[in-house]
Amino acid sequence: MNPQLVPFLEAWASKWARLKPGATPADRREHFEIIALEMRLPAPEDVDAERVHVIDTKAGPVRVRVFRHNSPGPQPALIYMHGGAWMQGSPETHFDITSRIASWNRQTVISIDYAKAPERPFPAAVVQCEAVARWAFNNAGALAIDPARMAIGGDSAGGNLAAAVTLLMRETGPKLLAQLLIYPACDFDMSRPSYSQNANGPIVRTAEMPMVNAMYCPDPKLLNDPRVSPLHASSHAGLPPAFLAIAQFDPLRDSGTAYGEALQRAGVPVEIDTGEGLIHGYLRALEYCSDSVTKLQKMAAWLDQQNKRVA
Repeated sequence: MNPQLVPFLEAWASKWARLKPGATPADRREHFEIIALEMRLPAPEDVDAERVHVIDTKAGPVRVRVFRHNSPGPQPALIYMHGGAWMQGSPETHFDITSRIASWNRQTVISIDYAKAPERPFPAAVVQCEAVARWAFNNAGALAIDPARMAIGGDSAGGNLAAAVTLLMRETGPKLLAQLLIYPACDFDMSRPSYSQNANGPIVRTAEMPMVNAMYCPDPKLLNDPRVSPLHASSHAGLPPAFLAIAQFDPLRDSGTAYGEALQRAGVPVEIDTGEGLIHGYLRALEYCSDSVTKLQKMAAWLDQQNKRVA
């Protein structure tokens, strides 16, 4: 493991140790917000992150925060879904990631505060994220974004949601430009080697996953639904180009790798970054680990290349 991650993990563990025993998902949610705020880096000066919208959907209203570079004119856009095991997290907990993509690429990022499990399990989050993507296309003029340069992305649980929404929008449009999937959960096959090889994490632990997965999708018969497990789609043909960022020391490593390979077999252009020496959630360590910064810059650069294909 990259040694620069050690002090990050020590700080992370010490902050989570303050969580009271027997904490509920709601307690964890609140605690995560506190930790993320304590660890947040200074915001890029060229990004406005103050605009918030509430969008009506079939799964109830959903809040989004817009990160917009201060350059004028229609900008490319990234619709982003944060990680947090479908149970916690928000646009604010992932502020460092989205604000930097907006700054480095001189673009807009729309970050979604989707419905959380277990109070609101599948399919609420998927329904809301798809609705936000369609809202962004339908309101491109008001948002000053270019609908021809609209990508989707997310990390961990958010990567799962991004892949699911991409599948849904392939069927009915409008067309997404690209998909950025960061250490995503693409299915729930825990027999893959990475689950045993990285059973103790760090950050995520294999033994805790069945409980978390059941909170998101209580009906095990739905685990093969492509909206839950994008890897189980009958076809991955016709999907937009993808960047798959995985991590060597991550239980989800093999799930993400399998999804990248499925896309490649279907003829989808895919770039896979294997994340050697890195862990699940490594983008949380931007202050500590230079490789975390380099990897996020690589993702942003790939996304910028996709934007320039149609500029």
